[in-house]
Amino acid sequence: MSEVGEDLVSAPRRVLNVFDVVCIVVGIVIGVGIFRSPGEIAKNTPNASWMLLAWLIGGLLCIAGSLCYAELASTYPYAGGDYIYLKRAYGRFVGFAFVWARLSVIQTGSIVALAYAFGDYMSNLISLGKFSSTIYAALITLVLTAINVIGVQQGKWTQNVLTTAKVLALLSIVALGLLFPSRSLPAAPGEGSAGLGRFNWAAFGLAMVFVLYTYGGWNEVAFVAGELKDAHRNMVRAIVASMLTLTAIYVLVNIAYLRLLSFERMRDSAIVASDAVSSALGKVGGRFVSAFVAISALGATNGTIFTGARSIYALGSDYLGLRWLGTWHSRFSTPSNALIAQGAICLALILLSCFGEGYRRGFENMVEYTAPVFWLFMLLTGLSIIVLRYRDRDVVRPFKVPLLPLTLLLFCGMCTYMLYSSLAYTLRFGRLYALIGVGVLLLSVPFYFVTSMAERCQT
Repeated sequence: MSEVGEDLVSAPRRVLNVFDVVCIVVGIVIGVGIFRSPGEIAKNTPNASWMLLAWLIGGLLCIAGSLCYAELASTYPYAGGDYIYLKRAYGRFVGFAFVWARLSVIQTGSIVALAYAFGDYMSNLISLGKFSSTIYAALITLVLTAINVIGVQQGKWTQNVLTTAKVLALLSIVALGLLFPSRSLPAAPGEGSAGLGRFNWAAFGLAMVFVLYTYGGWNEVAFVAGELKDAHRNMVRAIVASMLTLTAIYVLVNIAYLRLLSFERMRDSAIVASDAVSSALGKVGGRFVSAFVAISALGATNGTIFTGARSIYALGSDYLGLRWLGTWHSRFSTPSNALIAQGAICLALILLSCFGEGYRRGFENMVEYTAPVFWLFMLLTGLSIIVLRYRDRDVVRPFKVPLLPLTLLLFCGMCTYMLYSSLAYTLRFGRLYALIGVGVLLLSVPFYFVTSMAERCQT
C-alpha cells in the first residue's frame, strides 16, 4: 500500500503553494497568545532587554524544531504529517495513539480553546448572555467546519484572507508604537530595571513556557505536505519562511508594546494589547483590539480545523475498520468525513464545558487539557529523525537537518522541558485537566486492540 492512500482515485491534490502554506502556519500560530502572554513574560524577566531576548530565543528554538520538521516533511511529503513519521519510526501502535490523541485531545482541544477565545472577545463587543462565549464557540466551529468540508479552495482562501487581516492589524500596532514616544528604554541584559530585581533562572524558565506556548502550532505545516506543490523543494521554504515571519512579527509587536506602555506597566497588565492601544487611541482603541483578537482567533481556529482532519484521514486510510474516515471527497477534494468527525468531537467538548462553572474558563481548561500530550508526541517526532535515518537509510532526503546533533538537542530539550512544566503545573496547583488529557490518551490502548482485531477479522 502506498503512503496514506496516495494511489487512490480520490486522494489529496497538490493545489497549495508556498504562500498558502505560510498563511496557514502564521494563521494558526498567531492566535491569542501574543495578546495574553506578554504580561506574564514581562513579570518573569528582570527588564525589557531580557523580555525581548526571551522572544528571540523562543523563535530560535522553534526554528530549530522547524528544521527538524523540514527534513521529515520533505522526505515523506504525504498527508498525515507526524502520523507518518511516528508510524514508520515506532510502529503502528504509536501512530494510532498519536492520531487518537489528535482526534480526542490535541487538535480538538486546541480548536475549542481558540473558538472560546473568539467567543470571549466577541462577547466583549456583543454579549449573548450567560453562555455567550459558548454559543459563539459552537457557532464558529460549525461554520468553519462547513467551509472546510465544501472545498480546499474555500478553506485556503478563508485562511489567506483572515491571516492577511490579522498580520495587517498587528503591523498597525507596530506602527502605533513607532508614532508614539517610547516609554520604556531597555536596560542591558545583565542589569535589572529599577526595583525589579536581578535575573532569576527559574523565573526566566517560566517566561519561556509562555513564549513557547505563543509560538505553538508551527508544526501543523507537516499535515498539508500532501497538498503542497513540489513538496520536496517547497516544504523547506514554507517552514523556514513561516518561522522567520513569526519571529519578526512577535519581536516587533513587543517593541511596540514597550513604546506604548512602560515595561513596569506591561508587568502589571493582563491585557497588554488592549492597554497599549488604549493608551494611544482611548476607548475606541480597546474595542478595536477586541475585534482584532476575535479575528485573530477566528483565523487560528480555521487553520487548526484545516490541518487537523488530515491526520484523521491518514489513520482511516490505514485501518479497514476506520476506512470511512479515510475518504477523500472526490467532488470537494477534502477529507470530508474526517472534518465532520473532528467537528462533532469539538462540539461535544464545548457542550461538556457548559456544566458547572467550566464555561467561565473554557480557553484555559483546553490549554491545560492538551499541553502534556502535545509535547510528548512532539518529543517523539523529534527523536524519530534519528530512528528513520537508521531504518530508512536508502530513502533520499532532499533536506537534512543542519548542525546535527545540536539542532536536534535544542528541539528535544525544549519539548522535554515543556512536557515537564505542563505536568508540574497541574500537580502544583491541583488542576486536573492535564491529567484528564493523559487519561484520554491511555484509552488509545484498548481502542487500538479492538480496531486491530476487527481488521484481522475482516481480512
